[in-house]
Amino acid sequence: MGTDGEQETGPVASADSALPRYADLGGDGAPPSSSWGLWGTEDRLGCWNLLTPERAIAASALVQRGAVFALNADLAIPDPPLFGRVAMRHEVTGADDGPGHDDVLHNWNTQGSSQWDGLRHIRNPIHGWYGGHPDGFHGIDAWAARGLVGRAILADVARWREAQGRPIAQDASDPITADEVLATLDAQGTVPEVGDVLLIRTGWLGWYHGLEPDVRQEMAGGHQNPGLHPGERTAEMLWDLHVAAVGADNPSLEVWPPGALHTDEERDAIRADPTRRPELFVHQRIIPMLGMSIGELFELDALADDCAVEGTYEGFFTSAPLRLRHGVASPPNALVIR
Repeated sequence: MGTDGEQETGPVASADSALPRYADLGGDGAPPSSSWGLWGTEDRLGCWNLLTPERAIAASALVQRGAVFALNADLAIPDPPLFGRVAMRHEVTGADDGPGHDDVLHNWNTQGSSQWDGLRHIRNPIHGWYGGHPDGFHGIDAWAARGLVGRAILADVARWREAQGRPIAQDASDPITADEVLATLDAQGTVPEVGDVLLIRTGWLGWYHGLEPDVRQEMAGGHQNPGLHPGERTAEMLWDLHVAAVGADNPSLEVWPPGALHTDEERDAIRADPTRRPELFVHQRIIPMLGMSIGELFELDALADDCAVEGTYEGFFTSAPLRLRHGVASPPNALVIR
């Protein structure tokens, strides 16, 4: 690794960052490879702290054409739900000839469709919740109370991999390495800046929309999907870019299922040792250790098509999570405006 903000290959984070490198995280009572205490001991925002007023103002200048891209999928997608979740039922109250209607969502899961994983979603098997706080300290309401506004950059890895003659396998645990993300940004001419919201297009959600109902039904009982490699290098790359958050258009950001890239023997050995479990599931490094939010099932195809036509891969980003007290997750209600 090079000087502050540099990677071995690909683009670099903005040189104005005073944040420590991943290799230098921890100490002063904080666990290794953690950002605990960086924004104070009572912090509930994590890397969202990087969305400063100055960066919001700078990002607003990216609005040139007024083209708006909504990133939320239909609330009922995937259908049937994945990961054993229960299907939502939408009830519209009131008679057809009555004075009006209300919506009631039965069995609605905030992580059933497009979502931000909040800091209460995943704990580290050794160190616990972000910042070492007890369960219930964190909640998505802390993010909703301030709103999320800044610059988004798109890494269209699906398009880049196809150009390399290695299209992503959408029905397999096809890993996307950290260096492939960096190479994609480099090929696009996209230079990351501190506090960016990094959006990674795998092409999975667009592929899913085209599936027949019987295939979707089979996937509800267990599926594989491509995504970021679960190794520590992924967490290192994301931190050293100093992004505010990372989101993707697949169900899990990283490859699914956890451990798919290991042999049965390796997987069993790792699962038996709590200190090694993040080797299978990089969520356990990103959320509780770095305080970085993960977005999943974002609609990115229309944005990617526009970026490819225009030759630029950035935009003004807004997100208004639900103000759900101590909530675990929320639909992003996210827009990119260009």
